[in-house]
Amino acid sequence: MLELTVEQISMGQQAVDKSAALQLLADKLVADGLVAPGYLAGLQGREAQGSTFLGQGIAIPHGTPDTRELVYATGVRLLQFPDGVDWGDGHIVYLAIGIAAKSDEHLRLLQLLTRALGETDLGEALRRAGSPEALLKLLQGAPQELALDAQMIGLSVAADDFEELVWRGARLLRQADCVSNGFAAVLQQVEALPLGDGLWWLNSEQMVNRPGLAFVTPSRPLRYLGQPLIGLFCLASLGEAHQALLERLCALLIEGRGQELARATTTRAVLEVLGGELPADWPTARIALANAHGLHARPAKILAQLAKSFDGEIRLRVVDSAEPAVSAKSLSKLLSLGVRRGQVLELVVEPGIAVEALPALLAAIEGGLGEEVEPLPVITTVPEPVHAAPVAKAVAEAPAAGTRIQGIAAAPGIAFGPAHVEVLREYDYPARGESVAVERERLQQALIQVRADLEGLILRAQAKAIREIFITHQEMLDDPALTEDVGARLRQGESAPAAWIGVIEAAARQQESLADALLAERAADMRDIGRRVLAQLCGHENTPEPQEPYILVMDEVGPSDVARLDPTRVAGILTARGGATAHSAIVARALGIPAVVGAGDAVLLLAAGTALLIDGGRGRLDVAPSPEDLKRALSDRDLREQRLQAAAARRMESAVTLDGHAVEVCANIGESAGVAAAVEQGAEGVGLLRTELIFMAHSQAPDEAVQEAEYRKVLDGLGGRPLVVRTLDVGGDKPLPYWPIAKEENPFLGVRGIRLTLQRPDVMEGQLRALLRAADNRPLRIMFPMIGSVEEWRQARDMTERLRLEIPVADLQLGIMIEIPSAALLAPVLAREVDFFSVGTNDLTQYTLAIDRGHPTLSAQADGLHPAVLQLIDITVRAAHAHGKWVGVCGELAGDPAAVPLLVGLGVDELSVSARSIAEVKAEIRDLTLTQAQALAQTALGLGTAKEVRALTEKR
Repeated sequence: MLELTVEQISMGQQAVDKSAALQLLADKLVADGLVAPGYLAGLQGREAQGSTFLGQGIAIPHGTPDTRELVYATGVRLLQFPDGVDWGDGHIVYLAIGIAAKSDEHLRLLQLLTRALGETDLGEALRRAGSPEALLKLLQGAPQELALDAQMIGLSVAADDFEELVWRGARLLRQADCVSNGFAAVLQQVEALPLGDGLWWLNSEQMVNRPGLAFVTPSRPLRYLGQPLIGLFCLASLGEAHQALLERLCALLIEGRGQELARATTTRAVLEVLGGELPADWPTARIALANAHGLHARPAKILAQLAKSFDGEIRLRVVDSAEPAVSAKSLSKLLSLGVRRGQVLELVVEPGIAVEALPALLAAIEGGLGEEVEPLPVITTVPEPVHAAPVAKAVAEAPAAGTRIQGIAAAPGIAFGPAHVEVLREYDYPARGESVAVERERLQQALIQVRADLEGLILRAQAKAIREIFITHQEMLDDPALTEDVGARLRQGESAPAAWIGVIEAAARQQESLADALLAERAADMRDIGRRVLAQLCGHENTPEPQEPYILVMDEVGPSDVARLDPTRVAGILTARGGATAHSAIVARALGIPAVVGAGDAVLLLAAGTALLIDGGRGRLDVAPSPEDLKRALSDRDLREQRLQAAAARRMESAVTLDGHAVEVCANIGESAGVAAAVEQGAEGVGLLRTELIFMAHSQAPDEAVQEAEYRKVLDGLGGRPLVVRTLDVGGDKPLPYWPIAKEENPFLGVRGIRLTLQRPDVMEGQLRALLRAADNRPLRIMFPMIGSVEEWRQARDMTERLRLEIPVADLQLGIMIEIPSAALLAPVLAREVDFFSVGTNDLTQYTLAIDRGHPTLSAQADGLHPAVLQLIDITVRAAHAHGKWVGVCGELAGDPAAVPLLVGLGVDELSVSARSIAEVKAEIRDLTLTQAQALAQTALGLGTAKEVRALTEKR
C-alpha cells in the first residue's frame, strides 16, 4: 500500500523540463530498488497518453500497464522542484511524486491527497517548503473532524450474528457518505478487538471518504468468539480525526462505564457519553443553580423524584463542562456532577413530555429544590423555546433574468416555455397536537383525500406498470400496522403530521435495511405516499401545470417520474443533477424531449412561470432570455426542425460519408412491439434486443416456447435485416422477482450479466435454444453481456456451439459486449475468437471512471466522451479490424450528436440508437468525411477531459 513518509522526499531538485524531471524520478526509483532500469519508458508512455498533472503544483508520474512487470516493489519517491517544471498546458509542477505500482494502487495515493488538493495556494506552499517534514505536513492537509451524530447510531437493530451487525454499522457510515460501497466487506476481513463490557471495535482506512464512527447494538444479546456482543464500534479512519474520541472511550472503559453504552436506549445518551454531535430536536432549557451548597443530596433527591414523575427521558448536564449529561432520575448520577452555586444547568427533555416537564423542572430549580436560596447577582436563567424553529440554512439565489448557465447536453433540441418546478417541499407543522380526537380526525380526512387522488391516477394511467405503482400506494395506506403505529404516537400527544411522517420515515428506513433488494426499493414508495399525505395535512397542493407547453424543472427525473411526462405538455426538461447517461437524459432522448441536466441546485429556486430557453444539444440554459437571444434560438430550432424533416425524408437511405465510407445504423429495442417503428424509421437492423425485458414482463421465468415466439416476431418484423440479441442481462441492480439474488454491497460489481447466467446454465441454455429455433436461417447475432475474461467468453461460446449442433443455424455470429475495461484491454486476444464486438458505453463509462451514473453528485462527470473511454473504444476497434471483425456501439453515446463523428473517426462499423434518432444520426454521418472524422478522433484521444472533447466537437 502506498503511504507518504519523509524518507521518500528529496528536496531542492532542479530540472530544465518535464523530460529531465522524469529522468530524475526514474533514476531515483531504480537506485532505491523499486523498479528495473527500463521503467523510464513507462513514465514517458503514460505522459504521452495524458498529462499526470494533478493540480495545485503536483504531478504523479507512473508507468503504463505494460511496464508493471518492471516493478520490483510498490513505492513512491517525491522530488521537490522549487523553481518549478513546465508540465505542459501551462501547468507548473513543484512536486513530482513518482509511483511504482503493479496495479492501480496510485488511486490510494489520490485518496491521501484529497484533503491537500482542497487547500488554497498549495503549489506555492510546496515551492517554499524548507524540509521534508514541512512538505509532508502540507500533503496531509488539514485534519478532518470525525463524523459522529445521531445518524451514525443504531440501537437495537435486527441482527442475528456478528457479520450482520458489522454490515449494519458499515451501512450507517455509507449513508453518511463516510465510506464507499464495499466498506462492509473490508471490515469483515479485519480482526475485531474486544473492549470489555460486551463492546467490540473494528476499524479500517480503506474505501474511506471522510472519517466517521458508527455505533450499533443488537436487538438481542449476541456472542462472538465466545464472548458477549452487546455493542459494536465501526470506525472509518482517516488521519488522526479519531484520536480524541479514542482517548475519551479508553478513559470511559478504564472507569468501568462501558455499560452506559451497552444499556443506552437513546441515541442522545450514546452521543453524550462519546462527545458526539447532539441532535437539535430535543427541547432544552438552561438555568443557573442558586443553592448555596450546590446540588447536594437533599435538593438532588427532590429533583430526581420530580423527574421520575414524568414518563419520558430527562437528562441534565453542566454547561461548559466536559462531563456528559446524566439521567435526572438517578440520584447518584446527579451527585456525580458536583454542581456548584452559580453554575448553569441544561435540561434536555424528550419531546413527548417537554411541554409539561420543562416548566415544572425549571420552577423547582428556581425555587431552590426545598431549600431557601439567595438570588444570584445576575439573571442567568436562559430558557429556550420548547420547540424552537430550526436555524435557517444559507440558501442560494435563483438565477437572475438574462443569466446563461452551462449544464450538460442530454437530449438534442431547443425548447422555450415557462418553468414548472417540482421539488420536495419542507413542511412546517407543530410537533404537539391539539388533542388525540382532533388529530386523528385530521389524519383520517387527509387519508380519504389521498385515496381519492390515487384512484384518479389509477383510472388515468394508461400503462399497467404505472397503475400497479399507485395500487401499491393504496395498499400501503390501508396497512393496519401503519395505522396502529401512528395511533400510538397520537396518543402520546404528537400532532397528526409529526406522527404520520415519523412512522413513515421509520418504516422506510427499515425497508432500506432489508437484505432483499426488491423489498428495499419499497422505501421510495413509502416516502412518496408519506409526502402525499403530509401535503394534505399541511394544506399544500401541487403547483398547477402551466396551460402551454412548459419546461419541467426537477432535481433529477427518475423512472417513476416517467408516468407524468407527457411529450405534448413537456416542451423540455431541466435538472439540477445528473449526467448524459442519467435516467433523465435517457428518458428525454427516448421521448424526443430536449433536455439539459446537471445545471446546479440554483435552478430549483426558479419561480414558477419564469421563461426558460434550453438548448439540449449544447447543454445551455438561458433564464428569461432577451428578445434577440430568443429570436436567434427559435430560428436555430426552426432550422433544426427543417434538418430533421430533411433527414426523415432520407431515413431509408444508407449512411455514407461524403468520401464514400458506409456506417450501418440500427435500432435498440426492448420487445417485438418496437420492431415496426424501428424499420419505419430507417433501421438497417436491430443492434440491441434487450431480452431481460421479456423476462421482466412475466411473473415467472418464460419458458422456451414463450421466448421463441417473441424472438420470431422480432425476426419476422425485420424482414431479413440482421438481429443482434443480448442474452439475459439481470442481477445486482436489475433483479427479477422470481429469481432471488443475495444482497450485494455493490451490485454493479457483483453477480450480474454473464456471471449470473453461467451460474444458471438451465436458464441460459433455454434462452439460447429459443433463439436458435427462431432464427430459421435468418441473420442472427448473439452477444453476451458483462464479459470480463476470456474464460467467461469461452464458456458461453462452447455452450452455444454445443446447442448449435442440435439446432443448426446457417447465419449465426457470436460476440460480446465491451462494457468492462478488462474486456477492452483484452480485445487483441478476444478478437481472434469472437465474430464481433458491441460497445455498451453506459457501463463502460461507469466502470472506467469509477462513477455510478446514478450518483447524486458525480453522475454529471460520467461522460462517455471522456478520453479514457475513447481510448478503450479505440483499442477495441483496432484489435477487431486487425482480425477482420466488426464493431458496433449500442450505448447512449451512439446517439449523441457530439459523439457520432468521433465514433466514425475511430472506425466503428455500426451505431445502434433509439428508433427516433436513426434519421438524425444517418444525416450527421452523411455530412462527414472519413478523413476529417479520423483527424478529429485522433485529436480527441490526446485530450485530458470530456469537457475538452465536447469543446473540440463544437468547433468542427
